[in-house]
Amino acid sequence: SPLHTWLPEVLQGLDLATGLILSTWQKLAPFMLLVQIPTPHPQLLVALGLLSTLVGGWGGLNQTQLRKILAYSSIAHLGWMLLILQFSPSLTLIALATYILMTMSTFMIFSFNKATTVNTLASSWAKAPLATAAAPLLLLSLGGLPPMTGFMPKWLILQELTKQHLPLTAVLAAFTALLSLYFYLRLSYSMTLTLSPNSVSGTPPWRVSSHKQTMPMATTTLAAILLLPLAPAV
Repeated sequence: SPLHTWLPEVLQGLDLATGLILSTWQKLAPFMLLVQIPTPHPQLLVALGLLSTLVGGWGGLNQTQLRKILAYSSIAHLGWMLLILQFSPSLTLIALATYILMTMSTFMIFSFNKATTVNTLASSWAKAPLATAAAPLLLLSLGGLPPMTGFMPKWLILQELTKQHLPLTAVLAAFTALLSLYFYLRLSYSMTLTLSPNSVSGTPPWRVSSHKQTMPMATTTLAAILLLPLAPAV
């Protein structure tokens, strides 16, 4: 932000597999450049980082399309990385790696369930109960809720900002994270509590077994949920 307006519209027009590449692989080259180039105006990066976290959280509140929600989530996460880039580049790369891991898992689950809107996501329990059970935990990890993996980079970034004598910046970043956490909670609620398993309209007469490769999805999902205990080693 404020150069973010193309991302939600472009991501909405792509299929989930291409959207996964745009949300993950496309981030690597710009961040490698940002890490290596010295910053002449540190205050500008902090301001852009805070603006990105605010826009990413605020823009995703009223969305029903999952790809647009993930686009605004991407903007918010990049804001967190910009906040810490000048103080700890290694921490920026840790946050980027964690974000790529969580986003890959999220796109894989949405693709496995063929879910593109909140309504189709709400009925996905009939297609893949185990994946649907893990998806709310993954979304809460994207929101940075402990004890999920996504809490680790936010925790370390807030700690580093405090060490750099920027407590107000840390507080503002934490408040903007609540906006993102709200729409992740809304998605988790829609997946777990809105449809009863006994609803006849949502229950298929039979369940066709899927032949898709699920090992990458299972591996990334577990890593995106359960890696917080590695934080001291990181």
